[in-house]
Amino acid sequence: MSPGDEEQAYLAAYDASIFPRPSVAVDVVLLTVRNGGIWALLARRADHPHRGRWAVPGSFLRIDESLDAAASRVLAAKAGLADIFTEQLYTFGAPDRDPRTRVVAVAYYALVEPSRLDRVVSAREAVDLRLARLSVPWPGETGGSVGALDDEGRELGLAFDHAEILGMAVKRIRGKLDYAPIGFELLPDAFSLRDLRFVHEAILGRALNKDSFRRRIIDRGLVVPTGRRAAGVGHRPPELYRFADRSAT
Repeated sequence: MSPGDEEQAYLAAYDASIFPRPSVAVDVVLLTVRNGGIWALLARRADHPHRGRWAVPGSFLRIDESLDAAASRVLAAKAGLADIFTEQLYTFGAPDRDPRTRVVAVAYYALVEPSRLDRVVSAREAVDLRLARLSVPWPGETGGSVGALDDEGRELGLAFDHAEILGMAVKRIRGKLDYAPIGFELLPDAFSLRDLRFVHEAILGRALNKDSFRRRIIDRGLVVPTGRRAAGVGHRPPELYRFADRSAT
């Protein structure tokens, strides 16, 4: 018998039930920046467990789909979004993270312009979606769980370990600020350095020096001037820029 035939015979006789198999979920953290803070799209759970709590949109992985395909399906089904840049974030596998069974969650994140997420919430109000402001209790890239607040600043109850998932997404985008054009998905094609600084301040949770921020961004070649200035913003309209390499986001 050839090696190929031996392998086929082995696979034909293989019993997959001899090893316990966990379920796999794919969760997608949709983040935006507005009013000086980081916001996330959350969905209220209609079923047990954690019924009534708020969760990152997600779904169980189908047996015949890839992780990336599952993330795209979640975006389309839960938020009505397509063609959104997503990046795999982290895998969460604590044995007790889901009371139903052993569930490993592969999380993705995406950055979305705030007006686009506002339209998602308005158009899909019946499915209990909302934008929640994230409350980050740690500085820099310390990491850890974060809270989610409603419009009145009250803490929302989060399902499962989604406070940790949201915290990991914040840590990731803070870490990318120094080398990637994070604002690409959060700003229009042309923007002022002031607009970009406000995005960085919201993500970092602290104020930045205007002059040193300008020098750092320009010296690193992250942006290039468009040759245009903003309209309708007073007697000295700011110069507009665009990102030099959008593929790096």
